[in-house]
Amino acid sequence: MRRSWKMALSGGLRCCRRVLSWVPVLVIVLVVLWSYYAYVFELCLVIYLILYHAIFVFFTWTYWKSIFTLPQQPNQKFHLSYTDKERYENEERPEVQKQMLVDMAKKLPVYTRTGSGAVRFCDRCHLIKPDRCHHCSVCAMCVLKMDHHCPWVNNCIGFSNYKFFLQFLAYSVLYCLYIATTVFSYFIKYWRGELPSVRSKFHVLFLLFVACMFFVSLVILFGYHCWLVSRNKTTLEAFCTPVFTSGPEKNGFNLGFIKNIQQVFGDKKKFWLIPIGSSPGDGHSFPMRSMNESQNPLLANEETWEDNEDDNQDYPEGSSSLAVETET
Repeated sequence: MRRSWKMALSGGLRCCRRVLSWVPVLVIVLVVLWSYYAYVFELCLVIYLILYHAIFVFFTWTYWKSIFTLPQQPNQKFHLSYTDKERYENEERPEVQKQMLVDMAKKLPVYTRTGSGAVRFCDRCHLIKPDRCHHCSVCAMCVLKMDHHCPWVNNCIGFSNYKFFLQFLAYSVLYCLYIATTVFSYFIKYWRGELPSVRSKFHVLFLLFVACMFFVSLVILFGYHCWLVSRNKTTLEAFCTPVFTSGPEKNGFNLGFIKNIQQVFGDKKKFWLIPIGSSPGDGHSFPMRSMNESQNPLLANEETWEDNEDDNQDYPEGSSSLAVETET
């Protein structure tokens, strides 16, 4: 009786958690819907409406894709088979367990390790983690090329939707900037007392305030992720250097500026601005710097240049608190 009561309570808490996780998304949706109403129906800035709607369509399209594109999980070959899982769980000696994982990893394209040099294994999903894959405690799953869990889209940002998330940030910045610049002239009229409608005064003030407020925060976040893309890093890798079989290497996936961008947006530039999946690969393995150095020796010297730049470069203010860290 007590056990069933506890299970019911646990299920109810999980249900409440799922519902509450949509609150930030609901807030964003309501703000956007209000901004649309205020801009289109209250101010009626006819000469600006065509471009406004073009930006609005791409903004809402990328936001939708960021929310509803499911995080991609490792395929079946990275999961332990039923036999291997039983052997691993029944084995009591940690050193033997580690060796079992090493033997299994030899059959897989994995080159990253834990800080101690062991094979990266998720004891919750019972799988050997592919490179750049991490377990998200909020989504309760391992996510390929996990960047972070974002409460504003109620989704885990990773290989399947990182391009959409970047586009969402870009169009959000453009949306806020467009509203702020086109409404500013009406704010001047309000300041001079030239706006007769009291309701219009409220919308002008609030539109300008909200647009400027979101613009500042979004520019910082978007600039930070642009820096990450230019180095081919995820948020997790920026704060915790990936460890390879040869040791820690903070530039292990850095292929050069153009190739780094192509790793997110793909080779075809016509798809870069459209929220259509075009990232190369399957999210389970990625080209590494060490492989490219064998083809282009100039990359070997580039790390020294980048290290010198990092020593002299200041990171964006507040960058350490830009993402919600949930990886375990």
